[in-house]
Amino acid sequence: MQTKNTKEALHQTVNLFKTMLPMLFGMLLLVSLMQQLFQQHYQSWFTGNYILDPLIGTLAGAISFGIPITSYIAGGELVKGGVSLLAVTAFIMTWTTVGLIMIPWEASFLGKRFAIARNILNFFFALLIAMATVYTLGLLS
Repeated sequence: MQTKNTKEALHQTVNLFKTMLPMLFGMLLLVSLMQQLFQQHYQSWFTGNYILDPLIGTLAGAISFGIPITSYIAGGELVKGGVSLLAVTAFIMTWTTVGLIMIPWEASFLGKRFAIARNILNFFFALLIAMATVYTLGLLS
């Protein structure tokens, strides 16, 4: 009985993976394309405005979507370029937690309502966490 259930679960997992793989591959290609397209323009988007820059950082991160290790590198380059830590923190938070271009894929497996709610909540919480982080470090005056 146990072996039959295990084989059936394995079969269902393989079928799900076969269904998911082309969509995942397409999304990863799109993410890579967007990242390369935007990477050259990040620093020019920031204005130096302490109120507007975190919003720009949040939007840029949400559109770009990437893995944490690359966000640290991009964030470091932005800080070197004179972008505020608040904007960079918001950028990193949304880069790793909000994926606007991944919503269709996420919605197909977890549900449209869940995918949209998760991304909206992460978007706003990224701003709050960025402010709290910078405030905690004593860099927000």
